[in-house]
Amino acid sequence: MTIRYHWIRKAALAGALTLPLATAGCGFFSKETSQNIDPPPAEAQSGTQTTNAGAAAASADGQGAQSSMTVYLKDGNGYLAPVSLQTAEGTGISPGQRALELMVDDGPHASGLPQGFTAVLPKGTTVKSLHVDKNKLAVVEFSKSFTDYNPQDERSIVEAVTWTLTGISGIQKVELWCEGEKLSEMPVDGFPLDQPLTRAVGINLEQQQGTASRSTPVTLYFSAQTEAGDSYYVPVTRLVPRSGDSMLKTAMTQLIAGPLDSSALTGVMLPDVGVKDISASGDTVTVDLQDAQYKKGEKVPSEMLQAVVLSLTETSGASKVQIKLNGSSDYKDDNNASYSAPVSRPEHLNAFKS
Repeated sequence: MTIRYHWIRKAALAGALTLPLATAGCGFFSKETSQNIDPPPAEAQSGTQTTNAGAAAASADGQGAQSSMTVYLKDGNGYLAPVSLQTAEGTGISPGQRALELMVDDGPHASGLPQGFTAVLPKGTTVKSLHVDKNKLAVVEFSKSFTDYNPQDERSIVEAVTWTLTGISGIQKVELWCEGEKLSEMPVDGFPLDQPLTRAVGINLEQQQGTASRSTPVTLYFSAQTEAGDSYYVPVTRLVPRSGDSMLKTAMTQLIAGPLDSSALTGVMLPDVGVKDISASGDTVTVDLQDAQYKKGEKVPSEMLQAVVLSLTETSGASKVQIKLNGSSDYKDDNNASYSAPVSRPEHLNAFKS
């Protein structure tokens, strides 16, 4: 059994991500992001580089400077997924407000969203104001149309707004207002808003069967595929039983275990990959993966390594991950990128071709 088959998901069951990123329909990370990632030394670029930059959305008139922005949209399976869009830099409009405007259902940017993805904010919603204070709290005021949604969509709206805004530099918490009044709960189904929203709210929440009430959340990154065959990452917050393991070890254990049987997502690692050691120091997490069948010089699947970086930085709050393989960092992925140095978490995910 080769390492490619050993670490990529069961091809007969899924088929997603089995092609190198250079031949896939989209890249996982935007070109702008890959240029900003701290590059490993020597001849290779960072392991979280994209090979296909996306430009999925632009301003209504297509004019002005463009910048990359990650917003959370709903995919064809009902999951929220980060999507990197190209948008015009409007004068007097903050990045947070621009991001939220991209997320309005049937809004002015609807035609620019990638095929198979839909916006989650109710039709007609406008962002009346957005202010970020010195405590990194984003106070957002929506128009009346924000209250016009189905109860089953409420949590997705909360998660999408929170994860989009907290993905922007300088924002860690979110407070929601509507027509001049602070919301103490969501207006349709009563999701509590008595405290500022953070990423602790989770995303695409799932609970393992038999998990007791005493559980702990861990956010993992798995893969999905559009009808057009484009692969992308989806974050999932899984409630798991509390154990004596560190959160980093728990994250790796769950990442290796893969998606739940009922999930439409696909894992990026097989269960017999092991973790010899994992620890955090400063802004870097170091993990030593073990695989008895790996032979020195073989290329390691980039999508597996990228999922490790995303999951561990999400869990720890660190910005970089050093991934060792059988105790060594002297290897490259299937994009010929070196992992001899810690790899930075990207700012933007899932860049689709327009």
